[in-house]
Amino acid sequence: MKLLFLACLSPKTGNHTTAERIRFAVAFTDKLKAEAELFLLSQSSKIYVQPQGIQTEVTEKFCWAEFLRSSGVTSEHMDKMRVFLLVCGLRRVKDPLYLVKVFSEWHCDNPLNVLVIIGPKIDPVLTVEVEAVVKRTAGVFLAQERSQQELHAAMKRCFAVVNSSISEGMSAAILEAMDLGVPVLARDIPGNAAVVQHEFTGLLYSSHQEFVHQSQRLLSDHELRERVVRNGKNYVEEHHSLKQERETYQRLVDILH
Repeated sequence: MKLLFLACLSPKTGNHTTAERIRFAVAFTDKLKAEAELFLLSQSSKIYVQPQGIQTEVTEKFCWAEFLRSSGVTSEHMDKMRVFLLVCGLRRVKDPLYLVKVFSEWHCDNPLNVLVIIGPKIDPVLTVEVEAVVKRTAGVFLAQERSQQELHAAMKRCFAVVNSSISEGMSAAILEAMDLGVPVLARDIPGNAAVVQHEFTGLLYSSHQEFVHQSQRLLSDHELRERVVRNGKNYVEEHHSLKQERETYQRLVDILH
């Protein structure tokens, strides 16, 4: 559960329980607020809903071909490749290896389809595992971590952004992809389903084979691709304004003081 707690101790006693100390709690979605109310009980009036604000910025100095080559992708038809970009920190909850086997099998049938994993190496043990698996798996590559502007540039150039997490509060990468006008293929979990409406703002999958099926649809159905891109962009602009997020938190901070 992703909540931001703004708390302070009572100046008289300084020993209130956690719930009593909370001045405000901010949840990303109405569903998370409802879940939080089960724990905070009488404090529900202090829980506010404010979706995560999103802002993307693409560097002009980004070279797509160099990015692919540095990630290990080699092909005579680099400009025709369909790059699926899995944006995630290398940690267990992100499940970065979930799609590796099925994607490699798909790649063997369709060599122009490749999966590139990119993100910070958070879990050193998992990182070693991912590096070893990727090294021996056709069609799957591991890119070096890039700056935020470079990452956004890579996302903007890829065919689709992929999410394979076991759990999410609210995925910034999904929202950033929508803002950049890139279709999203996200694992069907509550956190993702809260922002990805299937076939409207993106595509959801709940199994390895369903991922391939939805990816194939995205490749063949241009109307579907255009629709999810358009609606995803509109959704982020309407519900995930960085300006609105800043105003909400500033208002709450002002109340605290």
